[in-house]
Amino acid sequence: MFIHDSEEGLLERVLNGEVKLHELDRITGDSNTATAIRRRALEKTLGVNLSPLQDSLDYNEIVGRNCENTIGSVKVPVGIAGPLEVRGEYAKGLYYVPIATTEGALVASINRGCAAASSSGGVYVRILDDKITRAPVFKVPTIDKALEFVKWIEENFSEIKKVFESTTKYGKLRNVVPFIVGRTVFLRFEAPSGDAMGMNMIVKAVDEVVKYIRSNLNYVSLVSISGNLCTDKKPTGVNWVMGRGKTVTAEAFIKREVVERVLKTTPEAIEEVCLRKLYIGSSRAAALGGFNAHVSNIIAGIFLATGQDLGQVVESSQSITYCETLEDSRLYISTTIPALEVGTVGGGTELPTQKTNLSILKAQGSGEKPGDNAKKLAEIIAATTLAGELSLLAALAAHHLTEAHMRLGRKQKV
Repeated sequence: MFIHDSEEGLLERVLNGEVKLHELDRITGDSNTATAIRRRALEKTLGVNLSPLQDSLDYNEIVGRNCENTIGSVKVPVGIAGPLEVRGEYAKGLYYVPIATTEGALVASINRGCAAASSSGGVYVRILDDKITRAPVFKVPTIDKALEFVKWIEENFSEIKKVFESTTKYGKLRNVVPFIVGRTVFLRFEAPSGDAMGMNMIVKAVDEVVKYIRSNLNYVSLVSISGNLCTDKKPTGVNWVMGRGKTVTAEAFIKREVVERVLKTTPEAIEEVCLRKLYIGSSRAAALGGFNAHVSNIIAGIFLATGQDLGQVVESSQSITYCETLEDSRLYISTTIPALEVGTVGGGTELPTQKTNLSILKAQGSGEKPGDNAKKLAEIIAATTLAGELSLLAALAAHHLTEAHMRLGRKQKV
């Protein structure tokens, strides 16, 4: 396993400071052994029992792809919501949706929304745009040079596209959007990324383009491969307006009888909560992309269950939910998410439990055509988000929220 030390010997060397925790993978050549030694070393150092973190994961597959300095895993309960009838272009039919959460009442609430939407014809979903972005930031000598730089990018787009696409099979460069701030220039590259979420793909491709730019323009200096106009893992107006990942919208038409029987309220009451809470309340709070009831709850639960990048819950949760009582007394509800960033290959989607949950959604791995499964997942998430929004808005309208949380989140009867 390792030449000079037994596991016990290595443990002692860690405890006396001769070996650092992060060096164990290299020294042992086996990340499973390294994980066990790190856990034992921490137990002795901290006086804490870490056995609940022990699991059967293969850390030789995880280290170098998903996590470093591993000591085990955190187990999060997974509940199932559904069946939910989804009427998308890629997701069609009934789906059971895995939600990973520690918040009591969340899965039950989403489940109720699924029942209401499915019994009223299902949730219609459409993807409006599909692109991952990366925006490097450059420094040039003057404003005139900034304009010259941008003009050069426009004139040489076809060659830049070739350089970009030489690094990737699925990333097809669609556009480069410039932003000038004095002598600072941002270039926002846009490209679809197949079934991957696409961050590694676009970083590699943009890095190659940067080399091409610098070999042709000696007055351009790269400051950073990411200039925060991409924008990744932050709530921003640029994603809200221009989109990132999948821009997706979902709608449902809920019968009055279903609203009254399943949701215990009326379309008019839900519409008023939507108006006064989501629009007036969020506006008064100066919310950025927060015109919704609890979209981040649903996004985070599905992201965790399916191996998405949890940092991207931030921009993926920027959304707007809209409600209206129609002339035929049905409730119309829609949820639009401009920057839903998801994938079905790579990263955390390769972990065993996350793979399994993607299989439940029939969206694991690559689709029949590049991008089909990622789009299917995006449609399912948008539809489930709508169901979750519908149920919470109804609970607020019926003044049932506190009772539900006491009953399902506090282990006590009300």
